[in-house]
Amino acid sequence: MTEHSDLAGLQRRLAEFAAARDWQPYHTPKNLASALSVEAAELVEIFQWLTPEESAAVMSDPSTAHRVADEVADVLAYLLQFCEALGIDPLVALAAKIDRNEGRFPAPGAEDAT
Repeated sequence: MTEHSDLAGLQRRLAEFAAARDWQPYHTPKNLASALSVEAAELVEIFQWLTPEESAAVMSDPSTAHRVADEVADVLAYLLQFCEALGIDPLVALAAKIDRNEGRFPAPGAEDAT
């Protein structure tokens, strides 16, 4: 795995970036959750008023694709920093949530497979 695809490596890079700028006092769970919400809203803003067809084709326009990728990066960065601040392993949390959802929302015919 490269550092670009390793979540722990990316979390380290984000922590080092913040530490070099003395931003840790501001990276509280409350502030990080707020920042995450703002960045998610900026992602939504790109798609506001688009038709379903336009939204599906958003990555075909290089300038819009760049904006979408930047907002996705911002959302992920704040989510990873939030998880780091609270000691949450995001991959473990996601796997556990998928397990719970599989139990809560069985696929049609899944009962017959057992």
